[in-house]
Amino acid sequence: MATQRDNPYGAFNFLVALGVGDETSVVGGFSDASGLGTEINYSEYRNGNESFNTVRKVANTFKQEDVTLKRGLVGSTDLFEWVRQVREGADLHRQVTITLLDEARKPVASFRLRNAQPKKWVGPTLAAKGGGEVAMEELHLTHEGITYE
Repeated sequence: MATQRDNPYGAFNFLVALGVGDETSVVGGFSDASGLGTEINYSEYRNGNESFNTVRKVANTFKQEDVTLKRGLVGSTDLFEWVRQVREGADLHRQVTITLLDEARKPVASFRLRNAQPKKWVGPTLAAKGGGEVAMEELHLTHEGITYE
């Protein structure tokens, strides 16, 4: 689905879908999705009879970054309920898809998180001073792999 073009896409137009069982539900209203990344670890290796006096870098394991989703608190307890169920021992892996949209709201790229689970939920910061801030919640997800389509 990844679509090439000369001008980069804006990062402000995206959808988040949290897969539940065989169903996928779109959960709108997220203002941020960050942490889409992976890091490859390398081992150093050198044969005793190498003609070069340096080591080779051999790829081995890799790490997935945790993904953070942020949204305004809208009275829905769905994210916290998922966290609560996992905290109480349920094995509730989900397939999470973050889809980037173009200006016409057509999908142009998708990031799929395999076996995502909640790692951390952060509720809103409540402060009487100022008064203009939006109450936000964060959900930190850990996962077992990312696919970029």
